Order: sequence, then C-alpha cells, then structure tokens
Amino acid sequence: MLSARLTRQLLRVNGRSLLPQSRNYAEAAPANQLLLTFASPSQAFYSKENVKQVDVPSFSGNFGILPSHVPTIAVLKPGIVTVVQEDGTTAKFFASSGNISVNNDSTVQILAEEACPLDQLDAQAAREGLEKATQQLSAASSDEAKAEAQAAVDCYEEVIKAVQ
Repeated sequence: MLSARLTRQLLRVNGRSLLPQSRNYAEAAPANQLLLTFASPSQAFYSKENVKQVDVPSFSGNFGILPSHVPTIAVLKPGIVTVVQEDGTTAKFFASSGNISVNNDSTVQILAEEACPLDQLDAQAAREGLEKATQQLSAASSDEAKAEAQAAVDCYEEVIKAVQ
C-alpha cells in the first residue's frame, strides 16, 4: 500500500496524477460470467472456463473472486485454490506460488509455479519434506540458502495443513 502511494506521488506532472485514483468494478462482461484460466508449467486445469467463484491465497490475504470483481493483481502464496464450478461443486488445488490477475472483463488468470489437485498430495511425503527443509534451514549459512529453505518450510507446512 505504501509503495502504491509513493508511486502515485512520484508520477505527478504539473500537480496532476498520471495514475487513475479510483477502482471500478468490471463492466466489460456479463454480470454472471467469470472466465478462469488456471495453469502451471506442467498442466492446465482451466482454460477460459466459466465458473461461479474462485478463492485464492495471496500474500495480501486470502480472497474470493466473483463475477464483476474489482481488477486486481496479487501474488499467490502456498495454499489451497478453491474453484466453485457452474453446477455448485468445488474443486480444490494446492498451489505453491505464482500470480493472480483479475481483469476488467471478468477474466481471471492464475499462473502457478507448481499446482496439483488436493487429492494427489501425499501427507507422509510432506512431513518428510518438512523435516528435511527444517534441517536445511538450520544448516543454512548464506541469506540465499536461508530464504530458499524458509520458502520450502512454508510450502510444506501449507501442504500438511491442506491434507489434514
């Protein structure tokens, strides 16, 4: 939030802001339409498919996306992405990280670094991975190694929460 205010202050010409000062709801799509594209490098889960709602974990907080959502860009954090299908059923996926874009035309793109259906996760493998990542974090000597190990610990902890 602070960086957005600073950017607005820096992008002024003759006292006028070059950035729009308001956020508006999406208006370019029908009010009941939400087109989702959700993919990782290895698999596309949705490709411009109409869904009712998408719930995502982000570093700015978890949020739900409905048709006509305010355009947003967010960073995906490790956690569960829940998709409410047109028929009301839900599909749950674990995503490790990535980007979320909600556009003016009620399209949503979720590009995950790694993602899989929740039912494909192995709780025992996650516990073993957490133990190994915790050991790597304790042994890390450089800031880079510590950051990588901490990211692994955070991801494994979220996988364990997701499968319980």
